[in-house]
Amino acid sequence: MHTESTVRKRAVHEPPPAVGGEGWRYHHMGIPTDNPHQGEVYLEHLKVHVSGFETSPYGIEWMRFDPDCPVPVLIRTVPHIAFEVDDLNTAIRGKTLLGEISSPSEGVRVAMILDDGAPVELLQFSR
Repeated sequence: MHTESTVRKRAVHEPPPAVGGEGWRYHHMGIPTDNPHQGEVYLEHLKVHVSGFETSPYGIEWMRFDPDCPVPVLIRTVPHIAFEVDDLNTAIRGKTLLGEISSPSEGVRVAMILDDGAPVELLQFSR
């Protein structure tokens, strides 16, 4: 949890420290839903249906979870923002993880961290 003494306030024109200081890059926003969306792709190993990522000009990804999905409840119920990072191991140092590091697809490593009760996704791509 953030307290007044632990967080420097930023000016309205400044980017958040994750972007301005850490160099993280916006990737997408994941929004849980119970409604099927056109073009859903099923990720069987995660038991989640995803859609919108390839077509949204803003990087919005809809996520619909199977009842027996192994993803933590917080991720299934609260929207998250996702950032691309150069080094996932460095980015998660000192952070609270929500579950294990995973690989939703080949060449992608993902960690979900907790920030003041909100999930944040960090992605590292091998190019």
